[in-house]
Amino acid sequence: MHRIGYFLTDGFQVMAIGTQTVFEIANVVAREQLYSVTNYSLEGGAIRASLGVSVNTLAADSGAAADTWMISGIVNPIGQTTAPEELRFVNEASARSRRTAGLCTGGFVLAEAGLLDGRRVTTHWAFAAAMQQRWPKARVEPDRIFIVDGRIWTSAGLTAAMDLALGMVEKDHGGEFATSVARALVMHHRRSGGQSQHSEMLALAPKSERIQVALEYARVNLSKTLRVDDLAKAAHLSTRQFGRIFLSETGESPAKAIERLRLETARNMIERGRHPLETIARETGFRDGRHLREVFVRAYGIAPQSLRREARSNRTPQSIDIAQ
Repeated sequence: MHRIGYFLTDGFQVMAIGTQTVFEIANVVAREQLYSVTNYSLEGGAIRASLGVSVNTLAADSGAAADTWMISGIVNPIGQTTAPEELRFVNEASARSRRTAGLCTGGFVLAEAGLLDGRRVTTHWAFAAAMQQRWPKARVEPDRIFIVDGRIWTSAGLTAAMDLALGMVEKDHGGEFATSVARALVMHHRRSGGQSQHSEMLALAPKSERIQVALEYARVNLSKTLRVDDLAKAAHLSTRQFGRIFLSETGESPAKAIERLRLETARNMIERGRHPLETIARETGFRDGRHLREVFVRAYGIAPQSLRREARSNRTPQSIDIAQ
């Protein structure tokens, strides 16, 4: 059984312990206890989260042991410092464990403890620049969901910590099992870590439900020829009304928005590296692989094949024996 220890400090983000659900459901799917989860704090007792709820913890003394340590962060780490006693524990616990993870701004705690020097890391995009400035020896990559560099794992903000936890399940028990856990969690899709923190659906940010419905219709039908008439019908609007409202709410024409959704989906498929370019082009609504490549290079300044090689390189540390 794999022991997961969560180290919590006052004001921790509630989402940090939300990731425990991944390990809970892994046990349910496996029908055996693959993981045990224990909450720790420096002195033990009730620890108050940023939202106000309290969690009971055990004292993180020399007897606290875990195969994996999950280090929580706080809502705003700028200008904050971690108590020396807490840093000492994180250092000692990490040295005794198979792997240590900084969840969202928990990466700041790992950086203070000196565990990120020379490593590729990520954190919430809003704090990535501050992390890099404060700890220049860390190699901060602000546009990644989560990163694994040897025994150290770091995640972007909030929900990305769920992807990190699921990545641990994949590392421990394989991709097929992790997909089953993701399905049980009703996660939209399992993100492998190399993907961008940016979301086109969020960036478009439509205000009305009708435009949201139209965009969702487009997202699930990208392989088809999508006309403005089709989107207007999905939104229950006339074509003229739809075009005007869509532009007003998103700042984009429907055609440009669809292209952005196609590109984002294609990029995710390329980074996961499972399908040839022609298949990806067909699934995302491009004429062929050549057309996809042209649009992709124009949008991202990099060829799909180069992105795939980079994504594979980024995944390489996950194959390292983290028990060493």
